[in-house]
Amino acid sequence: MTAAPTPPLLEFLARLEVHVTAPMEVGDTPSGRRRVIPLLGGTVEGPALKGTILPGGADFQSVRSPTYTDIHARYVIETQEGDRIYVENTGIRVAAPEDIAALVRGEAVDPARVYFRTFPRFETASQKWTWLNERLFVGTGARFPDRVELDFYLIH
Repeated sequence: MTAAPTPPLLEFLARLEVHVTAPMEVGDTPSGRRRVIPLLGGTVEGPALKGTILPGGADFQSVRSPTYTDIHARYVIETQEGDRIYVENTGIRVAAPEDIAALVRGEAVDPARVYFRTFPRFETASQKWTWLNERLFVGTGARFPDRVELDFYLIH
């Protein structure tokens, strides 16, 4: 007897609030309008994972069209116990041209008007958090003038 694969289920991992500063504009390149957004730090709050986002990370963006932005952020979470978790969070942000333009200018846009989805990958040397290395996750995001809010979910 052959059984079909079971559909994935999502389990909430944590909400991240990431504080950002003004973007460094690189300009129009063959891959789109390049921007680097420094990450100042932030918080991580979830049922099991709690901690802070350490300063020094960045979001490397490419605005590929008036409606589409590629996102690739890299940063480190430090748990309450002092364990460190490296995060690479890749995704896309899609919205109407006027909404993308407002976000690029650093203005507030209603998150309901923006499709912002990511797939974070984690790496850690901590034995407690080894399971993060071995699982897949998805995220939803919202961009505000001074921060990004991300909800991460474990895919079962």
